[in-house]
Amino acid sequence: MLMISSGVRYAKNARSPRETRYARIISKRMDVRHSTNHMNENNAMHSSSSRTYYYITLEFDDGSRQEYIDVKNLYGLVAEGDVGYAAVQGDWIVAFERDVSQRPSGGTY
Repeated sequence: MLMISSGVRYAKNARSPRETRYARIISKRMDVRHSTNHMNENNAMHSSSSRTYYYITLEFDDGSRQEYIDVKNLYGLVAEGDVGYAAVQGDWIVAFERDVSQRPSGGTY
């Protein structure tokens, strides 16, 4: 059932129009999911895996906030407080272009 749900969600996001909006990054979070498969002693199959999902929450000019799934490995490239143009597609964040004119003067990054 989870595989079907994931496939339906992927198809919905892939078909969604890409929209670019000015936004501030409010927060970032990770969700680590583990799965384990076991069989009895005679069959001796044991499999364990984990997957990490990354999320970025944006706040838009109108004050609304939305959390997006990072599908383009942006998590390590952006910081909370960054402002710029976010490209989103359904539940995905697919690009973020920082507005360097909004950086505080005199600071080093």
